[in-house]
Amino acid sequence: MTTDNFPGTVARPLSKETATDGAVLRRSELHGSVSDPTLDTMNFLNEITLRYPHAISFAPGRPYDGFFDTGQIFQHIQRYLDHLADNGNSPEEIRDAMFQYGPTAGRIRALIAESLRRDEGIDVAPESVVVTVGCQEAMLLAVRALIADRDDVLLVSSPCYVGITGAARLLDVELVPVEEQEDGLRCADLEQAILAQRARGRRPRAFYVVPDHSNPSGTTMPLGTRHELLELADRHDILVLEDSPYRLVGGGRRLPTLKALDRHRRVVHLGSFSKSLFPGARLGFAVADQPVADAAGRTGLLADELAKIKSMVTVNTSPLSQAAVAGMLLAGGGQAAGLNTEASAFYQEAMRSTLRHLERRFPPTVREALHVRWNEPSGGFFLTVRVPFRADNEALARSAQDFGVIWTPMSYFYPQGGGDFSIRLSTSYLTQQDIGEGVERLGDHIEHEARNARAADRTDNR
Repeated sequence: MTTDNFPGTVARPLSKETATDGAVLRRSELHGSVSDPTLDTMNFLNEITLRYPHAISFAPGRPYDGFFDTGQIFQHIQRYLDHLADNGNSPEEIRDAMFQYGPTAGRIRALIAESLRRDEGIDVAPESVVVTVGCQEAMLLAVRALIADRDDVLLVSSPCYVGITGAARLLDVELVPVEEQEDGLRCADLEQAILAQRARGRRPRAFYVVPDHSNPSGTTMPLGTRHELLELADRHDILVLEDSPYRLVGGGRRLPTLKALDRHRRVVHLGSFSKSLFPGARLGFAVADQPVADAAGRTGLLADELAKIKSMVTVNTSPLSQAAVAGMLLAGGGQAAGLNTEASAFYQEAMRSTLRHLERRFPPTVREALHVRWNEPSGGFFLTVRVPFRADNEALARSAQDFGVIWTPMSYFYPQGGGDFSIRLSTSYLTQQDIGEGVERLGDHIEHEARNARAADRTDNR
């Protein structure tokens, strides 16, 4: 495989026309983020998937296609149009709501606030909600608003979702990873990181975490740790960015969100309908009810500041996307949870099935001999597997080509290195048959890589 001067992207030679006609830009003269491997990880996975279309892929963290029907889109939008008419809007006002830009902070904030109250026990005013283009934009807005100067740092639970790493890189924000243990975050480690940064003259501003069925590790934060984290945030005067896309598809008993437990407005809740309702709508939101006072003593909300930034980024979120999601919420009686009962059961069974097949493929004696182990998430999309070889892009390419199975290197999710001998498996997008066959292929790949690693060690030790 030919690569450029950074891992992850297959180099494409310039055509004769491109090379000689007009300006040729040097990557070294562009923003450093474009040469950052983190920003290219998903492109590399997509490239591998396209190159080996018959491989079984445990890589995409996306909902199962079987729950979607194109005809539903029109029903959802019509339901929202009827809702607007039933609430006294004129035909002209309804036309404006669908065809014009609309308010930057979003048209359906009240519906989202109501669904949060019903589904999550999060009781906030609609004015605290900003509707965004996916949760990725919500992250970008929050980080941009909170990190004010070079001395401000963003702490992240590590391993972490590449989206927050990428947002920080684009904004030239310093990330400070707080390493998770196998059972998840320990608040003592976070407190130590806060104190260490202050000793350096830095100001820890916020801490990013996915408390429920996290991406990539699949861990869920215990209730006691949630209370401990909120107390720590209050004591050290930091905010918590709670990313929460997997709760409604996680299965089992749901613990309260950090925002539902928040009594001192320490939590900025970042949400998404991509995993639970409609991925293609690209609809997310931020709940930012923190008061913001200006020099004259006037007070507004952090949501207002996020909307200002959004007005210079995406202007507003697509009214069609908002209408489709609003129609789905209305179909659920103002809630999203009930609409996900079938999907949640499907994802929970997919996770259980994957764990069963791993147990069958790697019984205890084989597991011990190969030094293979995995965690057992209670739900969600992801789990992690420890493997006896360096799980890098080259190993992934061999896995796809020679064994017909694709996974994600865990090293993608460590901002400052780590996870070299672990892989992430996503269980959400596959049928039961594909899961069984995929785990068999994965087992063959792991055994092959382990044999090669042992042979290389014997050669090196001669």
